[in-house]
Amino acid sequence: MGKLQFKDKWVLVTGASSGLGEEIARQLAHKHQANLILLARRKEKLNQLKAELEQIVKVRTIVADLSKLDEVDNALDEILKDGELYGAVLNAGVTWFGPHHELEWSDFETMLQTNIVSATRMTNRLTTHFEQTGNEGGLLIVSSMAAVIPIPYQAAYSGTKAYILSFATALSHELKNRNFSITVYTPGGIVSEMTSGEKFNDLRGWLMPVKQAADEAINALIKRKSTYIPGFVNQLGGIVARLLPKKFIMRRMSKVYGKSLLKNTKN
Repeated sequence: MGKLQFKDKWVLVTGASSGLGEEIARQLAHKHQANLILLARRKEKLNQLKAELEQIVKVRTIVADLSKLDEVDNALDEILKDGELYGAVLNAGVTWFGPHHELEWSDFETMLQTNIVSATRMTNRLTTHFEQTGNEGGLLIVSSMAAVIPIPYQAAYSGTKAYILSFATALSHELKNRNFSITVYTPGGIVSEMTSGEKFNDLRGWLMPVKQAADEAINALIKRKSTYIPGFVNQLGGIVARLLPKKFIMRRMSKVYGKSLLKNTKN
């Protein structure tokens, strides 16, 4: 398979109202001249980004809450109705940083619906579309380094991202359309709205700039990587995770994350 070429092609980006999704959308427009379908919950933020990027490329917006399955399905109907979709970045996600017993069940259900159910539903429909049409294209699904090295105090989040990594990696080897590819992207922490809270204060030195994370994500999609870990430190961490005893790694991670959590949540 050759590299993907986004110029004048339609690309979907979910979670496009902030953080990694917003930056991926900007770079797809400015660097790659892709037409964009921007999807997120916040209409005002989407419209602001649309007004900025439609000076360069064609832009459509879809307002949807991906924790609600009916809105996921309605969005998919809109996305696929004209058959022109070339690429998709499934970036939308919900996290939680704190002791697991403090995570409200309703918040956990929202995380499951957003990180797992909606991502799976969208992957199913998008994959079926490309398999049936034989069209060229690519799908990038954002997992996390938390899928490779589970993070204490982000236990539920780590579990959802581990599912995404396993599911998408396995599915990529079932594809019959040789012109279509699935890429699983596993970044570590990123400087974004998701990590802006005080709990992350002691971890900021480990966070990747969002522009770098977006650039590496797009390049991984273009090159049709099966799985991709961005950044030397994260890549080294992936190697270390395979070599060192998991109990030792978990003890160290628990100490680092627990310290930041405790220090920055004191009254």
